[in-house]
Amino acid sequence: MNVAYTVKEVREQVKAWKKEGLSVGLVPTMGYLHEGHASLMKKAVEENDRVVASVFVNPTQFGPTEDLESYPRDFDKDCALCESIGVNLVFHPEPEEMYAPDFCTWVDMDVLSKTLCGKSRPIHFRGVCTVVSKLFNIVTPDRAYFGQKDAQQLAIIRRMVRDLNMDIEIVGCPIVREEDGLAKSSRNTYLNEEERAAALILSKAVFLGQKMVADGETDTAVIKKAMIEKVESEPLAKIDYVEIVDGLSMQPVDKIEGSILAAMAVYIGKTRLIDNFLIE
Repeated sequence: MNVAYTVKEVREQVKAWKKEGLSVGLVPTMGYLHEGHASLMKKAVEENDRVVASVFVNPTQFGPTEDLESYPRDFDKDCALCESIGVNLVFHPEPEEMYAPDFCTWVDMDVLSKTLCGKSRPIHFRGVCTVVSKLFNIVTPDRAYFGQKDAQQLAIIRRMVRDLNMDIEIVGCPIVREEDGLAKSSRNTYLNEEERAAALILSKAVFLGQKMVADGETDTAVIKKAMIEKVESEPLAKIDYVEIVDGLSMQPVDKIEGSILAAMAVYIGKTRLIDNFLIE
């Protein structure tokens, strides 16, 4: 496995692969990799001749009061995991490599980015769309892999690829959970023992919503009320949002029909965690 720190290095390597007729998969990450990331990389290794994983804590998707500086990092451990799975190249640029001092070009989106996480993190998806577009331009992958835990991000990237005619297949991969149900997240490391136990309220609310749908409930207001009450039963939990939306447009819906996303963001102490489930 090789590590590249510059755009030029990545382009030269990918160009050589493509000259041999090899397919290329990309797994964009912000590092501090866990089993959720590993599942994306394994899928990419299965489906492509060569795989690139980016490890880049993207500053443009963090707001001024968010955790950019404290976001967990362990590049040596990340590389060991990538190598064990069969990743061929890790792209680990400095922010200066990705953003020139006078950088002023953005990829932004309307509608899909205004609800859920976009409502409370107004610049977040502009930063995501911009960095992912840059990675797509640098790596020129055949396929790119994203986790369903970030369901709104996945929907936004799929729409961006469609709207901008990018010739890339976007592959969504299921949420990976701890044995007790908590969705895997790099931010779980922020939780102390008491908060870690309290964080299970997110998955409990998800499982409750899933059961209600399985039992035949179709009124989203009824499901949402029950999920909110479940989260509010945990004293350490503070709700950012609990919403049920159309899975493609991210707009609120009244009935369970078609593609539906039930998603939440909840603060456990100072740590903001997300979870969701899809209904097809």
